Amino acid sequence: LRSPVDRHRRVQKLLSLSGMLLRVALVLCVLAGQARGDAKQPRSCSDVRQFYTEKGFVAAGVPQAAISGEHLRVCPQGYTCCTSQMEDDLSGLSKREFEVQVKESGRTLQSSLNSQYKSFDGYFRDLLNRSEASLQDSFQRGFGPLFSQNSRVFQDLYTDLRLYYRGSKINLEESLNDFWARLLERLLRFLNAQYSISEDYLECVSKQSETLRPFGETPREFKLKVTRTFVAARSFVQGLVVAGEVVRKVSQVPLSAECVRALMKLTYCPHCRGVASVKPCSSYCRNVMKGCLANQADLDTEWKNLAEAMLQVADRLNRPYSMNAAVLSLPKRIAEAILYMQDNLSTFNSKVFQACGTPTESPSPEEPVKRGQNLAEDVSSTSGAGPEKLLSDVSIKLRDMMKYWVQLPGKLCVDREAKTSDENKCWNGMAVDRYLPEVMGDGLASQINNPEVEIDITKPDMNIRQQIMQLKIMTNRLKNAINGNDVDFQDASDDISGSGSGMCSDDQCVRDPRVMTPSTNRPRNYPNPPENKKVVKGLGSRNVPCSALYLLSLATVLLRR
Repeated sequence: LRSPVDRHRRVQKLLSLSGMLLRVALVLCVLAGQARGDAKQPRSCSDVRQFYTEKGFVAAGVPQAAISGEHLRVCPQGYTCCTSQMEDDLSGLSKREFEVQVKESGRTLQSSLNSQYKSFDGYFRDLLNRSEASLQDSFQRGFGPLFSQNSRVFQDLYTDLRLYYRGSKINLEESLNDFWARLLERLLRFLNAQYSISEDYLECVSKQSETLRPFGETPREFKLKVTRTFVAARSFVQGLVVAGEVVRKVSQVPLSAECVRALMKLTYCPHCRGVASVKPCSSYCRNVMKGCLANQADLDTEWKNLAEAMLQVADRLNRPYSMNAAVLSLPKRIAEAILYMQDNLSTFNSKVFQACGTPTESPSPEEPVKRGQNLAEDVSSTSGAGPEKLLSDVSIKLRDMMKYWVQLPGKLCVDREAKTSDENKCWNGMAVDRYLPEVMGDGLASQINNPEVEIDITKPDMNIRQQIMQLKIMTNRLKNAINGNDVDFQDASDDISGSGSGMCSDDQCVRDPRVMTPSTNRPRNYPNPPENKKVVKGLGSRNVPCSALYLLSLATVLLRR
């Protein structure tokens, strides 16, 4: 055992050592305090003031130097040059700018679709005009009075074809049947001028026309080609119209409150934080955009289905039958039918007289009609060179737009995000540092763990769901057209905002605010703890010397006891 003297000496040495350590710790604590004081020297807000006024706001409320940021509701609450009013103003500005970006991107696509619509529509209308002009010219020269006295029948045919193509509620098959029935009535009287043919007699003849086939096989072939061509053409042009309308309506869907918060943090919180020159991290920007455009991305599947169906219709318009050949050959096919009846008139008359009786002779018989001539232009079935480039250009545009909705978030980030080489010194929403969370997938369901935008995946936007339904309806019509089946078309306006659709025009709509119930215990999955939390830990570590001072003081007191 050590003597009391030894123990006393040992205590004295410990007291001396603790005193020395106490003095060292005191010096360290003072130096740390000075460092913190230097770090907290308020920075000037002149750059923020200039930026704020350039955005159209009044600079009166901008602080001269950085202030404590406890009042901020969106941006990180460090020292800041932004007041609550400035944060609200910039939040509204980021919202408006984003809406303009989405609408401008939509307008670009709308403009492309509209350009393709005009090109195709103009070409097809020109085909119809050329076909009708050819018929009038060749029939006037080839059939003379037979045409001039019955020209209204042919005019009505082209009128019905135009109306059908434009989307009117016309049954094309019935219109074509009506044309041949009317032509038969006119020709029967014109070619049998020596008889007085009553309406009752004509009705009897019309009932026998299916059996008698006065025009041979031409009406059946005519109907097949015309129906397939016009059904395909109308569905194709309507598909372009519907696609443009969907883009316009979806581009105007209002933003959620959580999206607006995320846009503010992404866009203008760096200014408030004093790092305005630092761009957002690429993955961070994409997560914000994917969250804000989650509902729009759900259009992707039906949008692709529509584009693919339109590509198939475009191919059908070129092969196996050409749009040009089908439309431009109408005069020649009709002329062939008329000549067939003229050449077989006596056989036809004998069958008609047998079925309906011999009509009474006319008191003033006219001279027999001379056989006409088929002077219509001969259009080869391979004359598809004209529309090939047109349909090829449209097809290229359709393929380009297929991924529009899932590519939109990335497109909107192109001018915002930092370069890949700057991924360790970009804005991550809290500080200039690396962004660790992974990029979310596309669509509403994929945003369940989006770390940037709170979103209730069980409540999709109903405006967008209505547009998805419009895409499905239009795709179904296009698929019918691919198979040559007629479809019960309505006008384009009825398709988009028809009875019972719940839609309305843009200037009349009163949109309900987007309903969203954010989860209170929502998971935020990070592969590793976010590095921006190191900022908080770093601030806490500056108090270590002073903590050591307190501990040493306590040890000294205890030793002295």
